[in-house]
Amino acid sequence: MKFRWDKKYLYWGLTAFLVLLGCIGVIYFLFNGSILKSNLKQIIRISMPIIDGLIIAYLLAPLVNLIEQKLLYPLYKKLNVQVDRKITNRTRIYSISLTFLLVLSLLYSFIQYVIPQIYESLISIVGQLPTYFNNMMQALDQLFSENPQMESYVAEAFSRFSTINQDLLKNINNIIQTFSQSVISIFRETLNLIIGFIISIYLLFSKERFLAQSKKIIYACFERDTANNLVSDFKMINRTFGGFISGKILDSLIIGVICYLCISLIGTPYPLLVSVIVGVTNIIPYFGPFLGAIPCAILILMVDPIQCLYFVIFILVLQQFDGNILGPKILGNSIGISAFWIIFSVTIFGGLFGVLGMVIGVPVFAVIYNLFNRYIRKRLERKGYPIETDNYRDAVKIDEHNYIITEKGNVSGKSKMKRND
Repeated sequence: MKFRWDKKYLYWGLTAFLVLLGCIGVIYFLFNGSILKSNLKQIIRISMPIIDGLIIAYLLAPLVNLIEQKLLYPLYKKLNVQVDRKITNRTRIYSISLTFLLVLSLLYSFIQYVIPQIYESLISIVGQLPTYFNNMMQALDQLFSENPQMESYVAEAFSRFSTINQDLLKNINNIIQTFSQSVISIFRETLNLIIGFIISIYLLFSKERFLAQSKKIIYACFERDTANNLVSDFKMINRTFGGFISGKILDSLIIGVICYLCISLIGTPYPLLVSVIVGVTNIIPYFGPFLGAIPCAILILMVDPIQCLYFVIFILVLQQFDGNILGPKILGNSIGISAFWIIFSVTIFGGLFGVLGMVIGVPVFAVIYNLFNRYIRKRLERKGYPIETDNYRDAVKIDEHNYIITEKGNVSGKSKMKRND
């Protein structure tokens, strides 16, 4: 009897093989997870110069494009210069050079002028610590004399701190070793950053070619519709991440400058140090201004309680200005999610990945949200149901004609599409 081949046998056989392979992979991961994690860390450590180069190139690409499209090419047009391949390559070299010159000038200015003032502020704080400590102890003595029960709580907390301090002294060798490893890690990261700058130059010079090669691979490996969707998804991811990161950096820089000017006028102590902390932490959405304001307020409180009150009021006003006026003007609708989901993403990703999760959690969640929203829209379109969310506000059911029946018996949201399933 001759065997008749059927494609379904191949389908089921391949499915069974993939399921078996997945089970083996899960079992191997459960029993060898530490080895895989160690190998992954090793791969990431080796690849850090390339990763740094990709990040630098991604952050600087908008500035390179801006110099090319808004400065150099319009200049060529005014001078009646014929743009050919040679001129294009030279333009890219000029734009990259101007970009790095601008960035390095900003870094040099920061190191030359800002860092020394921050250092002087820190030295002043350390020198004034005994005075701050005595002032704080006098305030605590007066507080404890009026509240004896609070004094017992504080005494218990200090006893626990002394126990922790003794444990730290016992492990001083481990602390010194950890510190030395941190110094070595700083040098390693500095070297990776230098190599990353060099890699980013090559990436920026040929970024269009790399993008074209990536699209070529996608269209070669996937069906046309799938490839089109992937290209569209990557454009959305780039738009979300690029718009958020560049916009948030600009927003934080403006907030830091405004903070410095205003608190300098009202006489707040250590204005530059405080402004740098507020500006850097402002990169974290919603919670950033408060996370930066808390240590600054404690520092100012030890110097001048009245100035601390002024500073807290100013931070509240500044946060409202940033959240309602400046932030929306700069970021626009690049994220595409509501305030609740921003707070949700910052909380969840911050709890999972720390400060880095709080910074990148919003664009990551925005990408997931938009991809899921597009999937839901496609599913509704296939069923012939309405897409708009408002149509489902008071919905009770959808009848056989794809009408939405509300609680009041009204009919709304009739779809123009035929039902496919």
